[in-house]
Amino acid sequence: MKTPRIYLDTSVFGGCFDEEFAKESLRLIEEIKAGRFMLLISKAVVAEVDRAPAVVQQVLADIPEDCIERLAPEPAVQVLMQAYLDARIVGPASATDAEHIAVATVARADMIVSWNFKHIVHYEKIEGYLSVNRQLRYGAIGIYSPKEVVDHED
Repeated sequence: MKTPRIYLDTSVFGGCFDEEFAKESLRLIEEIKAGRFMLLISKAVVAEVDRAPAVVQQVLADIPEDCIERLAPEPAVQVLMQAYLDARIVGPASATDAEHIAVATVARADMIVSWNFKHIVHYEKIEGYLSVNRQLRYGAIGIYSPKEVVDHED
């Protein structure tokens, strides 16, 4: 079976230190380290993590490199991100959220995982992103919270 390739936005790394989100965030990071998922990382995520507190930076630093696929910038990402903005899925102030979706889509990730319920993991936003993806002939991409992705078996 193919290892699912997942794109985490920065909220998952920060979620490791939030009482409400820590359990599933930490579990997802452990599942990545165990090889259940291949983590896709973009320059946008790296830049955001670099501006985060040191403990958040350490979460990413502790993931073995063989569990990470670092995504190179692609011109198609800017085109797709602009299409999301033109469709008013999110406004210009949330362009980085649109960029996360575009990077993961262009990279053909199996899913995007985020705690951002306002601009990413929201039924209207998801349908908007998927609609633009269909129009531009990109495949569907799953958009979930960590709670929906982690193994709940103990």
